[in-house]
Amino acid sequence: MSKLILLRHGQSQWNLENRFTGWIDIPLTEQGIAEAKSAGEKIKAQGIKLDIAFTSVLARAIDTLTYCLETAEQTTLPTIKDQALNERHYGDLQGLDKAETAKQYGDAQVKIWRRSYDVPPPNGESLKDTAARTLPYYYDQIVPVLKQGKNVIISAHGNSLRAIVMILDKLDEKQILELNIPNGVPIVYDIDSEGNPSSKTEL
Repeated sequence: MSKLILLRHGQSQWNLENRFTGWIDIPLTEQGIAEAKSAGEKIKAQGIKLDIAFTSVLARAIDTLTYCLETAEQTTLPTIKDQALNERHYGDLQGLDKAETAKQYGDAQVKIWRRSYDVPPPNGESLKDTAARTLPYYYDQIVPVLKQGKNVIISAHGNSLRAIVMILDKLDEKQILELNIPNGVPIVYDIDSEGNPSSKTEL
């Protein structure tokens, strides 16, 4: 049995400012740093010994992982970075204030972009598009490690992690849209030798 920890990055400056972030590199806030350290404390308290880390190429996920592992006293982990784990690309909306965007395009249209499964914003990705790059990477690169009995942490983003949770929790397209993954809260799955989850716990 191996453990898989999913960790959404701590609060970023644009989370705080209610802006669409996407692939823009935005630093963590002080709260975000504290959330990352708290995640590390929880992992340490559970006595979970990690073997390998995966993260996106965006600074907020990388920095969250760094603070988390420093606090958990597991800083020598091999770490693999790949843009397959990046946040959903918000295209023309990146950097825009969410309230201002609603005024510009209308509440209904912005809700469709944010909360539909397969409708992307202009020049951006839908959740379906995000899953189409995240899940092959998960199956090809991460599941084989889990099947070896190794403990894995993935530090990534709300939407790339939702894509993974969708298949782990067997959620449909409507259910996944209602799921919110909190910043800085480790979600721990026990994974069997076939790569399937047997239990799930939020720390």
